[in-house]
Amino acid sequence: MLGYENKEYIRHDICEPCWINASEGATDRKGYISHWQGTYEAPPPAPPEAIQKDNAESLLRKLLKTDDSRWREASYILAVMLERKRVLKVKDQIKDKGERIFIYEISKTGDIFTIPDPNLKMEQLEQVQTEVAALLEYGLPEKGVPWPPKRTEPEGENSENTEEYNTPPSNEGKDEMETAVPQSVN
Repeated sequence: MLGYENKEYIRHDICEPCWINASEGATDRKGYISHWQGTYEAPPPAPPEAIQKDNAESLLRKLLKTDDSRWREASYILAVMLERKRVLKVKDQIKDKGERIFIYEISKTGDIFTIPDPNLKMEQLEQVQTEVAALLEYGLPEKGVPWPPKRTEPEGENSENTEEYNTPPSNEGKDEMETAVPQSVN
């Protein structure tokens, strides 16, 4: 109910039975302006993040712990992703033997990581991002198990596509302009 008292608008939330009892037999509606009836619906839960911060952070820790140069690019991409999510902060950048090294700090814990810049080229980004997605989905490879795993299609769908995660799309027969610039459809 919306009322007006002492030169102020006042909202009163009243249940329906209380409203009926209060208004029954009432001859004066002093300050009454309006009323309405509605149902409160809680907002839907927030959608899950595409990249879970905890998973990405724990994966980065595991990659750095392996000390394997194979994961250098993936570690860098994960660090950049976590920096954008404000999980990591760049504390410093140093040059060592001509190589740029980022010193990251985890905001909540104060843990420090050093991650070298792999100087990725644009044509490498898609492959590294695909590799990071596979790492987030499947984790680090186990010894003797082929990695990255083959893509699996849900049953009932076309399952002929068995490309591996790190296979870039073929550009055979296309000139560079076709692959670089999308064609407009009229």
